[in-house]
Formats: sequence, structure tokens, C-alpha cells
Amino acid sequence: MLQQFLYRVWRRLVERVDGPLLMIASLIMAAGLATVYSATYDTNDRLVAQTLNMAVGLCVMWTVAQLPPQKLMRFAVPLYVLGVLLLILVFFFGIKVNGARRWLSIGFTRIQPSELLKIAVPLTLAWYFHKHEAGLKVRHYVVACLLLLVPFALIAKQPDLGTAILVGAAGFYVLFFAGLPWKVIVGLFAVAAGAAPFVWTMLHDYQRKRILTLIDPTSDPLGAGYHIIQATIAIGSGGTFGKGWLAGTQTHLEFIPERHTDFIFAVFAEERGLIGNAILLLLYLLLIVRGLMIATNASTLFARLMAGSITLSLFTYVFVNIGMVSGILPVVGVPLPFMSYGGTALVTLSIGIGILMSIQTHRMLVVK
Repeated sequence: MLQQFLYRVWRRLVERVDGPLLMIASLIMAAGLATVYSATYDTNDRLVAQTLNMAVGLCVMWTVAQLPPQKLMRFAVPLYVLGVLLLILVFFFGIKVNGARRWLSIGFTRIQPSELLKIAVPLTLAWYFHKHEAGLKVRHYVVACLLLLVPFALIAKQPDLGTAILVGAAGFYVLFFAGLPWKVIVGLFAVAAGAAPFVWTMLHDYQRKRILTLIDPTSDPLGAGYHIIQATIAIGSGGTFGKGWLAGTQTHLEFIPERHTDFIFAVFAEERGLIGNAILLLLYLLLIVRGLMIATNASTLFARLMAGSITLSLFTYVFVNIGMVSGILPVVGVPLPFMSYGGTALVTLSIGIGILMSIQTHRMLVVK
């Protein structure tokens, strides 16, 4: 009897969890936890906190995976409205850190409302296109663009260019999978290129400096170029096989800035080398391929748009973070998925994986 009961409990726990997604995400989390420990070896506080963050993330992932896509749609508009309202509140009551006002205090902790929009924006846009699937017209794409531009502008104004890019990318991917014509896409890129000089004047001084030092980091080796120089030294010094866990000199001599958050890839690369990097990139590739397979097999437009957007958003996270650390993209605040230290971003990513699991396990359901 006990054996049958335990079997039923176990089956209930795993029946709506996608095995490949869970396995890949767990392997990356394990690598991330080991790297966070190495980056913060002088104190166990962050290791304990990150372990708790991952436990919460896995619980959130499992919970979201149990919800069918039609229930997820019901959260779309409320989450979007709540997220935009919180972004507005940030301007009046937000906590200012390092010149940026991005956080709200809720007594026992702080929250970053912009993280909510990483899920709320694609969720709302997918719901909107699903609602008008029978007769999509130009005006629907215009409305969708406006729904995307509002949170994008509010987040960029904080300023938080990294999160704004991720939110904008997540929304754009929904537009793309919804059938946004190529002529419009090319036109948007042309307009963006033409507006570049105007956008340049609107950037903050530190943002312009980051772009300029990307071209020549040695022009300001102790200032804006310091992050890129130290990160590339760490990556290069790892060689083929790496220096070994807890043996990274750039890491433990504290040359790498933000080594447990945005620049954790430099720590990993120094210790694991080229082979370790290749394995990590392979895991991310498998995660993305699995997500695209789920998007292809999705049974509704909403599910297809959400799966496609979440998957390509993961790609954007990885590409921007590793590109930033490697010195081929400007330095922006983008974490490496399931590797970087931090609770808010980890929970957001876990929600995304949970939605992919929900779409996969409920793919035979037809939403009316």
C-alpha cells in the first residue's frame, strides 16, 4: 500500500514536467551554483541564498507547469497592468542604487518590477494575437507595438537598458511569430538605423562611454573599459582545460568585477577552459532546441507564440551576456540564465521554463 501511494505521489509530481527541459536546466543550475561558490568563496552567504533561490525557482517552475495554457492566458492582462503600474510607482517611490531607480521596497524585501514584464509582455501579446487570430490586420500589429513600447520606454527611462532590451526582444519575437511582414521588419530596422544619431544624444554618459570603450577598451582601462579587459583576460587565461575549480587567479584576486552576477561566465571560463565553455554552450543549445521543438508542436497560436518567444528570449539572454563578457557587445546588465547569482531573474526564467513545460504537456488541448 505504501509503495503504491508513493508511486502515485511520484507520478503526480513528474507527469506534467518535461524531463529534457528539467534535466538541462538542472545541469546548468548545478554548474552555476559551483561557480557562484568559487566566485564568493570567502563567504557562504551568497551560496546559501542562491541555493534557496534555485529551490524557489524549481518550485515555481513545477507550479507553472501544472497550469494549462488557457489558464495562463487569464493572467496576461492583469499581469501586464500590474507590471506597468509598478513601473510607474518606481518613478515616485523607487529605491535609487548607483544612479538608477529600479527597485521597490515592500517591507521585508525589494522587488524589481521590470522583471515581471519579461513574462507579462509576451504573455499579453500572445493573448492578444490569439484573440484576433481569425482576422489579423495591420491595426492589430500597431496595437501590439504600442503595448510593447509602453513598458519598454518606462524601463529604459529608469535607466535599465539591459532589461529594456530583453523585454523588447521578448515582445518582438511574439510579433515575428505572429506573422509580422518582412517588409515591416526591414522598415523598422531602417528607421532604427536612421534614428541612431538621435538615440545617441538621449543616452546617458555612462552608456555612451560603454559603447565607445567597446571599440577600444584600452582608452579607459581603469574606468569604463576595466570590465571588458579583465573579463577577456580571465577567459583567455583559462586555455583549453581551464585552471581548475577554485583555482582561478583573476577570480580570487578579485580582478573580475561583478564576478558572481553579470560576469560569472568569465569565472567559469577561467576555471573550466575552452572545453567547459563548449559543454555549457551545448547545454544552452539543447535548451533552445527543445524549446523550439515545443513551439513547433504547440496546438494553439497562443502556445506557439509563447513557446517561441520564451525560447528566443533565452537565446538573447545567453548571446548578450556572453557577448558582453567576451567584449563583442557593450556592457549591459543581463544575467547568464540559471548561472548568475540573483533571485528575481532566476524566478522569471523558471516561470518561462514552466510555461514551456505546460505547453508541452497540454499540447493536445484545444483552446476555444
